[in-house]
Amino acid sequence: MSESSGTSAGIRAGVHCRRRSVRRALVAVLGTLGLAAAAATAATLPANASAPTPPSGWTQVFLDDFDGAAGSGVNTGNWLYDTGTSYPGGAANWGTGEVESMTSSTSNVSLDGNGNLLITPRRDASGHWTSGRIETTRTDFQPPVGGKLRVQARIQMPNVTGAAAKGYWPAFWMLGSPFRGNYWNWPGVGELDIMENVQGLNTDWATMHCGTNPGGPCNETSGIGGSTSCPGATCQAGFHTYAMEWDRSTSPEEIRFYVDGVNFHTVRANQVDATTWANATNHGYFVILNVAMGGGFPGAFGGGPDSGTEPGHPMVVDYVQVLQSSGGTGGTGGTGGTIPPPSGNRDAYSPVQAESYDGQSGVIPEATTDSGGGQDIGSIANGDWALYKGVDFGSTAAKQFYARVASGAASGVSGLVEVRLDSRTSSPVGSFAVANTGGWQSWRTVPANMASVTGTHDVYLTFTSGQPADFVNVNWFDFGH
Repeated sequence: MSESSGTSAGIRAGVHCRRRSVRRALVAVLGTLGLAAAAATAATLPANASAPTPPSGWTQVFLDDFDGAAGSGVNTGNWLYDTGTSYPGGAANWGTGEVESMTSSTSNVSLDGNGNLLITPRRDASGHWTSGRIETTRTDFQPPVGGKLRVQARIQMPNVTGAAAKGYWPAFWMLGSPFRGNYWNWPGVGELDIMENVQGLNTDWATMHCGTNPGGPCNETSGIGGSTSCPGATCQAGFHTYAMEWDRSTSPEEIRFYVDGVNFHTVRANQVDATTWANATNHGYFVILNVAMGGGFPGAFGGGPDSGTEPGHPMVVDYVQVLQSSGGTGGTGGTGGTIPPPSGNRDAYSPVQAESYDGQSGVIPEATTDSGGGQDIGSIANGDWALYKGVDFGSTAAKQFYARVASGAASGVSGLVEVRLDSRTSSPVGSFAVANTGGWQSWRTVPANMASVTGTHDVYLTFTSGQPADFVNVNWFDFGH
């Protein structure tokens, strides 16, 4: 959502996709989200999921779960409304050529009463568009020296596709704090687009904008961008978690972008000159949520809204969460970045909570009714995995593996829960099979023998099945002698 009049989000970047079966037991009728009539019923995550508990080593520094009465506005302690067609004295049409006027009206920006924010574009009888744009009051989001910042939101894009989606441009993004009050220093102060989408395409674009415009070291106005399709349900048909991890514990410094925990785009400090990087990163940022209509980016994919565009389809935001890590050992880094050596920060012989992973693909934290409460990881199917760094087995060999599991899989559906060390592609040191246990919250502790393990290792739980369907939830695991 660049503050320039050109295209955004690295539109030349290639698109790749990991196709998944629709997830089990996470179905919500889209009508309950207040979507416009014409929105198709689809499999999606629960609309009111809570933000995940921060993993080990991380501290939560901001959260808005958008709890409140249906039809009410946002918490103005957390958010500012941007209104009209520009910042005061700033570039017209928000600098992008979009055609709507932003308002603070609850017809455009409101809570749905089920723990979600709705940003809804509307068109009046004269054909004029209105929509919503909010930004955090705070402008100080940045990683500490030697640490990390993670900014994430669980979002369902406007559930509209094809000709009816022409001109739609939802976004979840950040601008460097020096922009506030100046409005003419883009792109040098930096912009981080965590999620952008246009025209109802099943594509998430992520981009860093920096340097000078046009051209410059960051290829403006396109920026340094990448893109991916949404895994499983399309970006429009289901909720997905979009995240940015800014990592000052690596050399060179990195900014990584994720969808549902999978790193699909990384920008490194050595991709540009030191001055450009410093100008874009040596300050805090603020977070923005908005749905634009028209502008340069939709223009690159067919144009802005016309008479066939359907108003009334909201971007639905379940939560926005900002986490901070003071060191390099507690991450959610996935495949991007330098993975530090195992740190021994987990005891193999005490329960490791499954939702405390340091990286994952395909799994989703969810509330559990198991004893002790908290969260488990679910939606687990063939090929999914979760990483737990620095598990200390000590000098006396572990020979057993235990996991607390539940399954509501259909008859004939089963799979393996496997333990691998230090690499997802290493041979399993232990595994057990699991099938239906009586329900997705019907828990049992399953023991398994495993090869002798000593020392400190990164532990991967991997999940293998002969069917595409989900087959297990995991609450915790540990090891024994």
